[in-house]
Amino acid sequence: MRSNKKEDKNKMNKTKEQTRQEQAEKESQENTPITESKAVNIEETTETDPVKQCAELNDKYLRLYSDFDNFRKRSLKEKIDLSKSASADIIIKLLPVLDDFDRAIKAFDIASDAGQALKDGMVLIFNKFLSILTQQGLEQMRTIGETFDTDFHEAITNIPAPTPVQKGKIVDEIEKGYLLHGKVIRYSKVVVGS
Repeated sequence: MRSNKKEDKNKMNKTKEQTRQEQAEKESQENTPITESKAVNIEETTETDPVKQCAELNDKYLRLYSDFDNFRKRSLKEKIDLSKSASADIIIKLLPVLDDFDRAIKAFDIASDAGQALKDGMVLIFNKFLSILTQQGLEQMRTIGETFDTDFHEAITNIPAPTPVQKGKIVDEIEKGYLLHGKVIRYSKVVVGS
């Protein structure tokens, strides 16, 4: 038993000595000055990681900000377009009424026996109606004498041009065309000289 106790004491002494030696080595390493090459490497590694991280975060921020700015501009543009074209359905439905007024005024011009007061009243209503629609962004297309353009006109028929100057130009208008805020809402139906 005594030998076992002595062995245990020896083992404990050895472990105590080993821990003391390890502590002494650590203290000596801490007290030794760091060489310049080691210091530079430590500084570079500590600086590059935060710098890279900062650059990455800044890049992410800029991208997110630009995406949000593009979204804001796009939604603002859509709102403006929606407000401009919101009344388009109603105005399109009112165009035949406008055409009827125009035909009635032309009929008064042809029939000389109709009352002038009735014609003047009709012209007054027509002009008032047209001015309200014009305030909402409606405008009539100019067609007669203009060059035929498929973006604005619909050719109903071709006729021989009365003069060589009128070739490819609009000779007559069957139905007026209209623009709403610069967009075609109804094409002009025209006769083209060929």
